[in-house]
Amino acid sequence: MAAPIVVYPPSPTGGRRVRAGGTILGLAYSARDLEEFLRRAGLDPDDLQLDDPGLIDWRGGGPEVWG
Repeated sequence: MAAPIVVYPPSPTGGRRVRAGGTILGLAYSARDLEEFLRRAGLDPDDLQLDDPGLIDWRGGGPEVWG
């Protein structure tokens, strides 16, 4: 089963598109932005591990790669 959250490679402006299911949540410029998008999607940021491959499919670099 694919991870429910997809974080795409950094764009030329440095942000990373974040998608949950078929919904684009926004363009994250940091892990803090990503956590806020996930909070708005109903997930508790305190219970998240950004390096969990069962939750997040990181494309173009992991949680340490930002533009």
